[in-house]
Amino acid sequence: MALLVIISLAFIAVVVRLTVVQGFSAKRYEVFGLSQRMEKIKLPAERGAILDRNMAELAVSTRRQTVWADPSVVADPIAAARALAPVLKVDEDVLRDKLDADDTAFVYLARKVDDAVAEAVKRLNLTGIQFLEEPKRIVPSGSLAGPVLGQVGTDDEGLSGLELQFQKALAGRAGELVVERDPGGNDIAAGLRELKPPARGDNLVLTLDRVLQYETERTLSDSIVAANAKGGMAVIMDPTTGEILALANLVVEKPGTRPVPPADNMALTRVFEPGSTNKVATIAGALEEGIVVPSTRMNVTDNLVVADTTFRDSEPHPLMWWTTADILAHSSNVGTIQIAQRLGKPGIDRYLRSFGLADATGLRFPGESSGIMHDPDEWSGTSIGSIPIGQGVAVTAVQMLGAYNTIANGGTYVAPSLVKATVDAAGKVHPAKAPETRRVVSEGTAAEVSRMLTAAVDVGTGTAARIEGYTVAGKTGTARKPSETKAGYSDNYMASFVGFLPAEAPRLSAIVVLDEPTPYYGGVVAAPVFAALGSFGIRHLSIPAKPAAPAAAAPTLGGPATTLGISTTRP
Repeated sequence: MALLVIISLAFIAVVVRLTVVQGFSAKRYEVFGLSQRMEKIKLPAERGAILDRNMAELAVSTRRQTVWADPSVVADPIAAARALAPVLKVDEDVLRDKLDADDTAFVYLARKVDDAVAEAVKRLNLTGIQFLEEPKRIVPSGSLAGPVLGQVGTDDEGLSGLELQFQKALAGRAGELVVERDPGGNDIAAGLRELKPPARGDNLVLTLDRVLQYETERTLSDSIVAANAKGGMAVIMDPTTGEILALANLVVEKPGTRPVPPADNMALTRVFEPGSTNKVATIAGALEEGIVVPSTRMNVTDNLVVADTTFRDSEPHPLMWWTTADILAHSSNVGTIQIAQRLGKPGIDRYLRSFGLADATGLRFPGESSGIMHDPDEWSGTSIGSIPIGQGVAVTAVQMLGAYNTIANGGTYVAPSLVKATVDAAGKVHPAKAPETRRVVSEGTAAEVSRMLTAAVDVGTGTAARIEGYTVAGKTGTARKPSETKAGYSDNYMASFVGFLPAEAPRLSAIVVLDEPTPYYGGVVAAPVFAALGSFGIRHLSIPAKPAAPAAAAPTLGGPATTLGISTTRP
């Protein structure tokens, strides 16, 4: 009787419990059961490719196998770790800790391994060890344009450069696979299986030309080595469209080694005092305001006192009766300061800003600098002397090239661009927004400055930038570097050359900047690099030469013979 009572009570308890489970709590336990059998696997989207202007691949994604484990079904973590360690080249203790975890059903063992490694792991036939396909970023051309393209992390997220800037467009949308598995981790044949496929990211089409980029980096590297410099930058653009065709950054990490790309895109993220290349904005402003014309003459000594500082020309010379064009061609600091004093602080400030030397370029590149330029109210007594000749201000290489593009483009500033378009997964092309443009000086002023810059290459400080058969317009720059340990300047220099060609109808512009070269004059070390890059660009882009203009007749009045206002004899 007692046993019957006990069995009856137990039966009643089971019935009550079944009623609760299957009746009142059925949904809850159904969900709980599914959670034990269902597994959600994230399917990463394939990252869009980065292409050059001719659709050549600069960065692409490929599929690789990721090795992972479900510790709850690994039979012998110690043995599994011992077998996997030499194949995955991962410390055995690290693997054992992962395989012995009791608080998770998913641990990564090795991400995005080569196919040979994945096959070796599969041959081990270990319980609980599984595989997942993931995209891996590949750069077919190695370090080419590396600081521009940027880096991608293990989880395929952009970390720097264009990979970071265009992360949303490149990344696409991850998918999801839901599968029903038994306690051993095996798929249940008739179980639930739902797939939400990933959506591939957009391709990014750049303005860069891969061939021109390679040659720019090679030429810049050779010039850094030859000049025993610490590093350098070179940028090539189409001055009429603002498209950047090549953007090279190199540094020497250890003395005696070849230059390598730095982590950051120096031509946009680092500033330097431009020196004499800055004079073009000062003189263009004075011409635009009618303060001088190319033939305006003035007495120019080799030194000038401004406030409590003496400014000097690069080489001693007697009192010269120089034109405005002479001053630019011979890169006279004193003559430029005399013109700047006529233009005045507000005028200098207005034109430097209008030429784009105080604002970010609009590229929105990660870490981009907007340069350093103080408000005129903050100028010291010597600023009227230093700023017009490129001291006491700092610019990026792309900013300075943009200023010269303004002259090449008939006085209209065109913002630089790095991206031509994006192409979605369906193949539809979405062109990038047109770059900003603005009028800075008149076409007449730009033409006068262009002729003066051409003379600066023909007979001035930039003769090493000449290219046979083509008219080159450009300017040299040599500037002392600010000291990093004390107020004032160090004994080290930045040397540069910036210009465009053909001067009559510009198709290509470039800037070359070398950090602490020997010798340190821009006309000696940077101008030849411009000539080499220009010569290659002419051939690669099939830029035709224009016939030389007839030689101007010598003036009938007394005085030295002139060409474009440049004195060829000294009085």
